[in-house]
Amino acid sequence: MQRPPQQNSWHCPVPLRDFSHIVLGHGGGGRLTADLLEHLIRPAFDNPFLARQADGAELPVQTGRLVVTADSYVVRPLIFPGGSIGELAVHGTLNDLAMMGARAKYLTMALILEEGLPLALLAEILHRAADAARAASVLVVAGDTKVIERCHGEGCFITTTGLGWCKHEGHLSPDAIAAGDAVLLSGTIAEHGIAVLSQREGLQFESAIISDTANLQEIALSLLEAVPVRMFRDPTRGGVAATLNEIAHSRRFGIEIIEQSIPVQPAVRSACDLLGLDPLAVANEGKFIAIVPDAAADEALARMRSHPLGRNAVRIGTVVSDHPGHVVARTPFGAKRMVPLPAGELLPRIC
Repeated sequence: MQRPPQQNSWHCPVPLRDFSHIVLGHGGGGRLTADLLEHLIRPAFDNPFLARQADGAELPVQTGRLVVTADSYVVRPLIFPGGSIGELAVHGTLNDLAMMGARAKYLTMALILEEGLPLALLAEILHRAADAARAASVLVVAGDTKVIERCHGEGCFITTTGLGWCKHEGHLSPDAIAAGDAVLLSGTIAEHGIAVLSQREGLQFESAIISDTANLQEIALSLLEAVPVRMFRDPTRGGVAATLNEIAHSRRFGIEIIEQSIPVQPAVRSACDLLGLDPLAVANEGKFIAIVPDAAADEALARMRSHPLGRNAVRIGTVVSDHPGHVVARTPFGAKRMVPLPAGELLPRIC
């Protein structure tokens, strides 16, 4: 949901509008901190747990196994084509839980704000994060706010903790993988990294490139209910190349992929060619890899393609007993090439 960062969307016009930007006093623990929490941050995520204004949240026990994850978000720019650091923080945390077979229920969110950050921009980020949480029926139940001096950061960092419950009987793990298993990908790759880079560097392409940031809970958990999934992974930093190498890292097996089967939007491929980037190594924020038994691959793809986030789902490869610990791509010319673990951060500050 797009909102212009207008001051009219703020919840209280008096205390905060004395300042148009974050000042160090907003992190001092006094009146300015209280005003920021009362009139901007807490109303964005309003729920009974936050309304108690305690140092934490006392949460009801759910059935199943408790799953916890933590993450931090440092993307630059803070708002990019298709998203912002706000919904990115929510989606990324929910997706980490979904990759473990858990449905998210609660989040905590800590904000590190730089002196000079426009309050209107902060309001926009919070609204986007709140919209993403509400769309997923997830509550932000606790948090923290700190302010740092100007030039020590780049506006806003967000750290999250996600809590969810897993009702799936087994454990999703590389230990469950066997030679012959199918490697599935939920859709086109590299949109997030290229969208952020284009905004950051002022690049323009013939077709707009939009980040794929999305909540993967429904499609992933639906697939888990339908077929015996061995494991999930979302290929964020380092892209598909890093994720597949991490899966093969146990050195019990190798992975072979068909390079032509990897779906990449034409505009994204052109941008990667222009910039000298391999789409396999570029970050994603709304895609996942699933490894399933070969016999379940067709059913799994049908289930994935029935969801809007999986309409371009494909089988990209197979788990093999050859070259354990390595990922190999078969090229359009019939040759094979190694797909290495990316040596460094191709696109820094991407998520």
